[in-house]
Formats: sequence, structure tokens, C-alpha cells
Amino acid sequence: MQTLRQLPVLLSRAAVVQQRQQSSLAVAAPIQKLAVGAKYVFGVGAAYWAYQSEEVAEHARLAYLIPTRLARDVAIAVSIVADYKTTLNNVPAGDPEGRQQQLSACHKRNADRLLKLCFDNGGIYIKLGQHIGQLDHLLPEEYVLTMRQHMLDKCPVSSYSEVRQIIHEDLGAPPEALFKQFSETPIASASLAQVHVAHSHDGKKLAVKVQHAGLRESCTADVATIEFLVKAARVIFPDFDYMWLVEETKQNLPLELDFTHEKQNANRCRKNINAPHSTVAKRVHVPEVYEQLTSPRVLTMEFIEGVQVTDKAGLQQLGASPRSLAQLVSQTFNEMIFIHGDVHCDPHAANLLVRKGPHGQPQLVLLDHGLYRQIDDDFRREYAALWRALIFADKQGIKQHAESMGAGDAYPLFAAMLTMRPWDQVGNITTNISSSSQQRQQQYRHQQH
Repeated sequence: MQTLRQLPVLLSRAAVVQQRQQSSLAVAAPIQKLAVGAKYVFGVGAAYWAYQSEEVAEHARLAYLIPTRLARDVAIAVSIVADYKTTLNNVPAGDPEGRQQQLSACHKRNADRLLKLCFDNGGIYIKLGQHIGQLDHLLPEEYVLTMRQHMLDKCPVSSYSEVRQIIHEDLGAPPEALFKQFSETPIASASLAQVHVAHSHDGKKLAVKVQHAGLRESCTADVATIEFLVKAARVIFPDFDYMWLVEETKQNLPLELDFTHEKQNANRCRKNINAPHSTVAKRVHVPEVYEQLTSPRVLTMEFIEGVQVTDKAGLQQLGASPRSLAQLVSQTFNEMIFIHGDVHCDPHAANLLVRKGPHGQPQLVLLDHGLYRQIDDDFRREYAALWRALIFADKQGIKQHAESMGAGDAYPLFAAMLTMRPWDQVGNITTNISSSSQQRQQQYRHQQH
């Protein structure tokens, strides 16, 4: 996925280097032949690999899905390569304005191609598109806006017959037996699952999260095709090695697809924020999970009425101050990082709700606990030291602690991403803080040097 996110940058660079070479269409032709050959060679290999799977039904599905998804991926990649080469090679020298206009149009065309690929492949490609829609600090705005407008609220929806079958298979009975009421129409759908409203036999309102049918099989195929593309990209662009991303996906995706793991994360988070030493206790809520109605593909929890943290009108009706809410969100996640070392890793707006708490005060609700990261003490110490250096504009400290966390020579970019400031401002925060803070900053620098 990271490779696809970097594709516009990589292809633009490749096109600039090869501007004086032969026509892009002539270059694209052998690439297309190679892509077709790769499709069939890898497809045969993928089919054989799938044949070794333990489940007959699963390996049959994989044998179809892997070459099909790979064919789509390669076809889109070839189209994008040809488009960038053609566009950049045909821009007259000495016309930066014309170049920018043509490049912008090229970004939009290829963003549309990538959008179609995400919808056609589904599964984790939907997550890819949604993630691209939030990378306005890294990618051209044509990609960001295209994904943001079309992907964030348009996810696949499983039919009720598929939902009913999954619940029956996992919980041993159909929804009409397990619940007093069960809405056949989902109230929300995401890349991995959809949510239905239900009522228990004792009258409690519930949210039932049901995994999309066949997702585990298709995600296995997605990882296989992405791994192939990452390895191919490494051959073409040796400086860009994203195998670490494949390994991360292999590690995390099975956990996200096992809702019993999400249940454990939610219970652990609830325990942490309600601990006696927590500073956010009673101001933050994690929905209760009903274990007897939860399985690897079904998660049943209490239904929460609330508004998203970005809903200004809704927050106003609740009497919630955006400034106070921002402080609470920051405090909550700082506590996860620096106190508990157990961090919710998907805190986008749809997963952060605000409601009236038991005592009438606004309360933050944390949803979707599928992806967590547990961090050790060494990491937390380095991260705390990095933030101290960032706050006091200690460039040497920023460099030291960022490099110790693996940022290497990219520490200015790392600092800019954390603070959402350009590097020249990161090292000159005195222009944006009070005089008393400037004095503390000077004292800190004197102590360090």
C-alpha cells in the first residue's frame, strides 16, 4: 500500500530522468507485454501456492483471486506509468506553468484510475483509498481529494443473507434467535465490516459488527499481490524498499480480522482509562462488549448515541467546547502512549464520538479497537525526549532522538510531520510562544549546553 501511495512521486522522478529517451508509448509497450507475462507466470504460481492451503474452498478462491487482483494492479500501474511518461515528456522546456497544469491533470486522471482499482478489488484496497484521502501532507491534492470525496463514506455492503450466515456459523444460531430484534439494513459499513442495530432479549440496544463475507480469503490474496508489487518496485527502484510494510500487514491484518482480538483490546483499554491513576477516568468511555455474542467474525457491544468529534453543530448542541475536547483527546492518547504503552492506532473522526456522560458532561467515546500497538519503555523514553526537544526547539536534541527512533537523515521531515510545521519553524518556536515560555526555553538550552 505504501508503494501505491508513493507511486506519483516515484513515477514523476522516473519520467524526468527519461525525458530525452524514446517515446513513452514505445517504452510502455514492452512493459505491457512484461505485465501480461507476469500475470500468467505469477498466476500459475499463486494457484499452486493456494493449492497447498489447508482448506479446499479457501485455496480454490485464492487461486482465482490472486491472479485476478494482480492483473488489475499491473494494468493500472502500466497505465499510470505510460500517462506520467507521456505527460512529462511532452511538456516544452522552459514552461513551468504549463508543466504544472499538465501534471495536475495527469494526477487527476491517475487518481481516478487508482480509485477504480480500490473499488474493483475491495477489501484492504478500500482501506488504502481511505488512507490516501487523509494524506494531504504527503500526496498531490488530486489524489487526496478524489479519495476523500469518493471513499470515506462508500464501502462495500454485505447482503443480509451473508450476514445471517456468518452469525449462524460463528454463534451457532441465526440473528432472530439470538436477538429480540435485528435490523437487516446496516447503519454503517467500513472496509472490513458493517454494523447492524439489534436489541437483546432484555431490551438493551446493541451494535453488532459483522465481518464482510469472504474477506479473510480476499485479504490473503491482497497481501500476496501487494507483496509481489513491492518486490517488483524494489527491482525497478532499488532505493525504495517497502518489504517492511508487507511484514507489518502480514502481522496486523490477521489481528484486525479476528474480532476476539478487538474484544481483548477494548477490555484492556477500558481497564487502563478507569485505573485509579488515570487523569481521564469518567471523561472517556469504551463500549461494553458482550462476550457470549462475540466471535472471530462477529462483535456485539453496547450501542452508543453520539456525534463525531468533527461535528461542530453537534458538539454545540451537547455544550462541548472544541478546545476542551481537543485537550481531552490529546490527554487520552498521551496517557496511552506515555503511561500505559498500549495505543489505539486508528483514531480517525468516525472512531471518536462525543456524548452526554452520566453526570451531564461531554464524554469521549472510543470505538474500533481492532488495531493496537504496545510500545516498550525505551521507545516511550525516546519519544518523550523527542517531544521535549521539539517543544524547546532544541535542534540537536531533535536530531539525536529522532535518529534513535529510526528516522535517520529524515529527522527534519519526521519533526515536521509531528508538529505540522515546516522545519524552519520547528527550530524557531520562540516566535509563537509567550515570554515566560521563552525564558524556560532559554533555561533548558543553557542546561543542555
